[in-house]
Amino acid sequence: MHKEHAEKDWSPYKDKAFKRTVYLLLFLLVMILLSILVSLGSGHLTLTLPDIIRTVRGQGTDAHRLLLYQFRLPRTLLALLVGAAMASAGAVFQGVTENGLADPGIIGIHSGSGFFVVLFLYLTSLNEGSVPVWADRGLPFIAFLGGLTAAGLIYLLAWKKGVTPVRLVLVGIGINSGFAAALMLVQLRMSESDFNRAITWLSGSIWNASWTTVLRLLPWFLIFFPLALYKAKVLSIMQLGEEMAVGLGSSIQKERLILLVLGVALAASSVAAAGGIAFVGLVAPHLARRLVGGKFQRLLPISACIGALLIILSDSIARSVLAPSEIPVGLIVAVIGAPYFIYLLITIKE
Repeated sequence: MHKEHAEKDWSPYKDKAFKRTVYLLLFLLVMILLSILVSLGSGHLTLTLPDIIRTVRGQGTDAHRLLLYQFRLPRTLLALLVGAAMASAGAVFQGVTENGLADPGIIGIHSGSGFFVVLFLYLTSLNEGSVPVWADRGLPFIAFLGGLTAAGLIYLLAWKKGVTPVRLVLVGIGINSGFAAALMLVQLRMSESDFNRAITWLSGSIWNASWTTVLRLLPWFLIFFPLALYKAKVLSIMQLGEEMAVGLGSSIQKERLILLVLGVALAASSVAAAGGIAFVGLVAPHLARRLVGGKFQRLLPISACIGALLIILSDSIARSVLAPSEIPVGLIVAVIGAPYFIYLLITIKE
């Protein structure tokens, strides 16, 4: 009886907020489309809207076709995927830890993925003299292993007759510091060119975007984001408290482990493509929660859209402010995210 009542209460299709969520989702999709047009035209060499339309219709110049299809479009699509994946991962981690300040970058997932990727590039460069081109192909899987290792250590060290959300966050902060220190040691042993490349990548940059990178990230998002949506109801039930969730038939420890793996996959794959862009997984879920409430059936898709919009616009700014030079997109996001993080620290009541 209680279970049927809970299922009715937590269904995203049986409350008044569902229509509002649909309208908000459509609005965000329109905003994303507009931001894509802005991104396609932004940079040292600008493309006007008529230029873009003519090029898409096959009437543009060779220079415009090269700029649009080989540089701007893959970069914009990669920004979209990275933003959506990072925001979704942040929402999952906030749900699993039941802590509004949890973020893949704060609890060690980004640093674990980054450490494994940089270590992999360093070891391959020892044999080749520099990082070989083929090494990039395995980066999503290597980043996933790094993020999974970080999550495994967090889960293992936080275990004490079960895992509590508070211990997950506290241990995650410690793991983050440990991987960050190990990462610095590896970087100091790299050649100057590889070191500069690692620094640029780790600061959060998608300047080297290509169709290959987009196609490497796309399967990870298409597989793990729907799985996270499928588990959204479990995340919502978790917010009722462990005793209530167990009473409703949820195996909390098992579900928490599954959700951690899903969050790691989304976060790590985006790290492999664009480095450690912080605060997206923190800011986007919070904004989504203010707009549609705490039910993860609504929160996850709205978070993904906000994350995508944030990265696309930040990348457009990063390319335009100091053109022809570029600012790492991670720095632009940090300028937005850091003050918001401080605001959350001040206002959130635990």
